[in-house]
Amino acid sequence: MTNLFDIKGKVALITGSTHGLGMAMAKGLGQAGATIVVNGNSSQQKIDDAVAALKSEGINAVGYKFNVTEEQEVKTAVQKIESEVGPIDILINNAGIIKRIPLLDMEVSDFREVVDIDLVSPFIVSKHVAKGMIARRQGKIINICSMMSELGRNTVSAYAAAKGGLKMLTKNMATEWAKYNVQINGIGPGYFATEQTKPIRVDGHPFNDFIISRTPAAKWGDPSDLAGAAIFLSSKASDFVNGHILYVDGGILATIGKPSNEE
Repeated sequence: MTNLFDIKGKVALITGSTHGLGMAMAKGLGQAGATIVVNGNSSQQKIDDAVAALKSEGINAVGYKFNVTEEQEVKTAVQKIESEVGPIDILINNAGIIKRIPLLDMEVSDFREVVDIDLVSPFIVSKHVAKGMIARRQGKIINICSMMSELGRNTVSAYAAAKGGLKMLTKNMATEWAKYNVQINGIGPGYFATEQTKPIRVDGHPFNDFIISRTPAAKWGDPSDLAGAAIFLSSKASDFVNGHILYVDGGILATIGKPSNEE
């Protein structure tokens, strides 16, 4: 049974993996024996620091700086990774941004930037990585979706539009590529305890209280909670799972009424 979840020696490219949930998934897959390819675009130093952090835990990791929205950069980077590290067995499209701006105040340029990074870049990276997977007749692609793939919220229209689109892109990738033994699925994270959310994860903060009361599990997710989902969708255990979005959200999407933790 353990062989079903074995990813030792697999090469996993994770975009936007220098911090946050991308780094958490990199750590989880790395601890399970995969070789991790860290990606970022803001600075080489952040990539180097992330690689060093993974290596300090005994994980085999390398880093490549490239802009996931620029097709030529992606094409060149994928070729370089496959030449220097090995064929990419696992791709996690994690890079993304959010801009919290009311629709009436949002500039078209801001809307386009969010969609470009959150929706167009998974298409670009997947297109070039999938070519090798299809030729080898095996591969795993995981698109990081969101609860906003299903629900709207104030001020996140561009993000919700992109993540809703990413859900459907995932399904269409599966429609076209499943016959080549490539599995394409998504993970929809709920609200997680990261460095970015640390300032609001304090008792009495309205959003912290909202998340605790709204989540049936009555807590924020730990970034390590994503590791199991990522390993499952990266391994043979998910070989007949395709076009599915696995929500790791503590049950938020399961209820529209009073959460089970409220009396």
